[in-house]
Amino acid sequence: MAENQKIITVNRKAYHDYHIEDTVEAGLVLTGTEIKSIRGGRVNLKDSYASPKDGELWLVNAHIAQYPGGNRYNHEPTRPRKLLLHQREIYDLSSEVERKGYTVVPLKLYLKKGIAKVELGLARGKKQYDKRQSIAQRDDQRQMERALKQGPKAKKR
Repeated sequence: MAENQKIITVNRKAYHDYHIEDTVEAGLVLTGTEIKSIRGGRVNLKDSYASPKDGELWLVNAHIAQYPGGNRYNHEPTRPRKLLLHQREIYDLSSEVERKGYTVVPLKLYLKKGIAKVELGLARGKKQYDKRQSIAQRDDQRQMERALKQGPKAKKR
């Protein structure tokens, strides 16, 4: 991670539910109260996804809480937000989603030089046995790290 990036939120559920094939960085079209709420860390990417529509890519179901200092001009928390990508990137992602059964999920939201960016992942859904396998691998990794940390003093049971 670069020094000029501040991670706001990470979508851990996406890594649990999907195999991430490819990632791409995208900008967001936001209102003033939305960026203030993002800077305050009041964002949830769980259950959100990117959807192609009319040659554009839209972030759907991302929850950005209303800004407490906002007045009647406050934003709708789950409104669709336009993603800023190059036309070729939009075409590539849209064609993968339509043809091969992939989906585009946001992996993390961060500020880069003060500008909100979202990392999108081209993802294929995991089956239940894949999820169990991932959990087992993670548990095995933790056990190995604990054993290495304890060193040769560790008792064998």
